[in-house]
Amino acid sequence: MSQVYKLPLVLEPQPEGGYVVTCPLLPELITEGDSVLEALNNANDALAAIVEALKELGQPLPPALQPSKENTPLWVETVLAA
Repeated sequence: MSQVYKLPLVLEPQPEGGYVVTCPLLPELITEGDSVLEALNNANDALAAIVEALKELGQPLPPALQPSKENTPLWVETVLAA
């Protein structure tokens, strides 16, 4: 089972289309996607790669990157289109 982390993400629209995703609390998380959904999926993949790399290097997770406690509510602010 995967671990859940709560992080703020910034999706910045690009003039040529798509979005660049960054995280103010985790500067190494940078990715992009052609749509919001793709950008968020890529951010998830980038986060998984960061966590895996830190584990392989034997380094602790940064203070901003701590797992959410089990069975606690999550607040997600997002954009929806109808």
